Amino acid sequence: MLTAEQRRRYSRNILLDEIGKEGQQKLLDSRVLIVGCGALGSIASMYLAGSGVGHLTIVDYDTIDISNLQRQLSFTTDKLGEKKVKATAQRLREINPEIEITPLDLTLTRSCVKEILRGHDVVVEGSDNPYTKHMIALACRELQIPCVTGGVQGWNGQVTTSLPGKPGYLELFPKPAADDAFTPCSLGGLLGPLPGVIASMQAAEVIKLITGAGEPLSSRLLMYNGLTAETQIIRI
Repeated sequence: MLTAEQRRRYSRNILLDEIGKEGQQKLLDSRVLIVGCGALGSIASMYLAGSGVGHLTIVDYDTIDISNLQRQLSFTTDKLGEKKVKATAQRLREINPEIEITPLDLTLTRSCVKEILRGHDVVVEGSDNPYTKHMIALACRELQIPCVTGGVQGWNGQVTTSLPGKPGYLELFPKPAADDAFTPCSLGGLLGPLPGVIASMQAAEVIKLITGAGEPLSSRLLMYNGLTAETQIIRI
């Protein structure tokens, strides 16, 4: 049963017919893992914390650089040089002190990825390299865990939801791209608000998956062009 404080905190969720009290309780009972506390993960994690996901596991190995502040708005100038997982965990607890946060300061590898992902209801993939995205997608498929994958570059963003038994990220990208086949934002640039758009979509996908509301982006890829404000959805 939701407490009186929880009914106030999550009232805007509860008022939605597709969520209601039952859906909110599902959120509170859920466990979500977020890969990366950078441009996508820093934003998606704040929305999920505010929405009442009961347990958030956040994974990152990086430290905060001044160039991150243009788009990673959970960080502030006084946090420069601090570990991203530490700063993110602090921010999430400030947003919602009643949920559980597990920060993991490490690099995901094939030897440990399944152990870390196991036991979560949904994975949010927000890393910035194709190798990690492919590794996470493969581990989620083997563990039968839904995975919401986002990507941003320049003015363009993409998001898709991979569900067990259905076509998803691995059908789009059967093999990870070579190191020289993509341009990191440190070289190619990245529109600051763009990750906020894609990360918000990722958070919405997670909420839909947990509560059963709406229709997830399963077997579909949504592409957003920030220059034209156009979206396109292709079926996988």
